[in-house]
Amino acid sequence: MLLWTAVLLFGLETVILHRCHPRASIPSRGLRLRDRGREVTHGTCCSRVSLFLCLTAWLYLQAWPNPAFEGDALTLRCQGRKNISLSQVKFYKDGKVLHFSKGKQTLSMGAATVQSRGQYSCTGQVIYIPQMFTQTSETAMVQVQELFPPPVLSAIPSPEPREGSLMTLSCQTKLHPLRSALRLFISFHKDGHTLQDRGPHPELCIPGVKGEDSGLYWCELAPEGVQVQKQSPQLEVRVQAPVSRPVLTLHHGLADPAVGDVVQLLCEAQRGSPPILYSFYLDEKIVGNHSAPGGGTASLLFPVKSEDNAGNYSCEAENRVSRERSEPKKLSLKGSQALSTPTSSNWLVPWLPASLLGMMAIAAALLVYLRPWRKAGPLPSQIPPTAPGGEQGPLYANGKDFQQDGALPLWAKKSFLRGVRKRKLSLDDSSS
Repeated sequence: MLLWTAVLLFGLETVILHRCHPRASIPSRGLRLRDRGREVTHGTCCSRVSLFLCLTAWLYLQAWPNPAFEGDALTLRCQGRKNISLSQVKFYKDGKVLHFSKGKQTLSMGAATVQSRGQYSCTGQVIYIPQMFTQTSETAMVQVQELFPPPVLSAIPSPEPREGSLMTLSCQTKLHPLRSALRLFISFHKDGHTLQDRGPHPELCIPGVKGEDSGLYWCELAPEGVQVQKQSPQLEVRVQAPVSRPVLTLHHGLADPAVGDVVQLLCEAQRGSPPILYSFYLDEKIVGNHSAPGGGTASLLFPVKSEDNAGNYSCEAENRVSRERSEPKKLSLKGSQALSTPTSSNWLVPWLPASLLGMMAIAAALLVYLRPWRKAGPLPSQIPPTAPGGEQGPLYANGKDFQQDGALPLWAKKSFLRGVRKRKLSLDDSSS
């Protein structure tokens, strides 16, 4: 096994680098700076005088504290052996220049963070009369331990609370076991403004949340006496408001629609958290639905195909909180009011004129028919007496028995038929 050893002699002495067996030794007496690069032998051990390598071994970097915690004051010092003074000092981190100073050997890094971790080194110029040489230190690994992880903000019971309910914000983290005695201060923020500044409690209660409580929330932790602040990821809160009762509007022009026309149904809930699902009904039977991701109005277009499209329409709005139904709106079609079945109250309208005309014709016929009987019959004083036994005798008109011959005259029959024809025509018009 070969071992490199270095000896630095100042003044008139020399600098040599030994490469030999660990137990072997080479006397350095008599060597000078001008002997640099010359090979020296002593027994079985061989060495080459190397000023550069020897000087490198005599410059080193100090970092304290190491390891450090987040928030600790971190300091770097480029140190020469025997406190030899340095000039043109450069500090490096991970191979990149971090700081340069003409004569200052100490660098204050401020409060240590996780980003302060890395490999550090330094270079500096050392004067060896009559020459000046630049030396480079060995690399030093700086360790920084995390004081606590970034906090996590949560909403209890949910980040989508129902309007009017209680919501609690909780900001949680965990201190390093070696620094568990530290006191933490918690701040809560929403949409750029502060809700609570540096309070001792990790929870914030918001009673009776409203729509304006929706937004982006985050919390921030800062240990007492330590220059460390950590912020949680943002949490979006959406307060869920119930839907209001929707309003249904029918659009079909100025007059009632007919078969072949297009009808538009509009349903709108004035308030309510999206998304909102709208459903349309005809006489309690669903005929279509529409989703409104951002809320607002939903519409349904349909062509009128038959009289089955007439009836009572309504719509329903539903979100995650509630469901509401609108007032029904009636849709009538042209010519659909007159029905042929007597179950409706409208059957009297077309029948009434024809019925009255027919009754008047029958009454007039009876009066005319009975008038000759009154003229030909006997006067009241000439009425024959009651037959023995109290029986009333038969009445006669023009020598004919009225009870046996009840036939109407021809003109009365024609009047009656005319009334029937008018009633039929009225029914035909209403059915068309």
